[in-house]
Amino acid sequence: MASSSRSWRYNVFPSFHGPDVRVTFMSHLKKQFQHNGIIAFNDEGIERSKLIGTELIRAIRESRISIVVLSKNYGSSSWCLNELVEIFKCQESAGQIVMTVFYKVDPCHVRKQMGEFGKTFKETCEGKTETQVHKWIHALTHVANIAGEHSVNWFVLVFYP
Repeated sequence: MASSSRSWRYNVFPSFHGPDVRVTFMSHLKKQFQHNGIIAFNDEGIERSKLIGTELIRAIRESRISIVVLSKNYGSSSWCLNELVEIFKCQESAGQIVMTVFYKVDPCHVRKQMGEFGKTFKETCEGKTETQVHKWIHALTHVANIAGEHSVNWFVLVFYP
């Protein structure tokens, strides 16, 4: 079904590694969403496991836009990686828009699974099937090729008393 002809439960599905960005970047982004009347899926209260629960899959599928906030430990979470695979399924099947933010991580490191990002990703892949690892690599390469915002380009103004 074309994305323009359906109704969406959420305007935005944010995909992120909580310990890296929940109380910093994401808290500010969520406040802006609320301020601007943007309905974003809120993952608080969802029980974490190795598999994405049906509630989370439903939220991804019912979102018009997914914003993937890539951080240095995003690849350390099979939960995040499985979300990412599902996001790209929705992009292909429902025309979901995917936007990226590279938060304190080099897009090249995500694309090629190298550096600190690559190290934690490789640890996550240990003991996983070749099929699962291939899906994650494909999704990471794809997401890193989407032009997005990179935190090193943000201007931060600091006032000293």
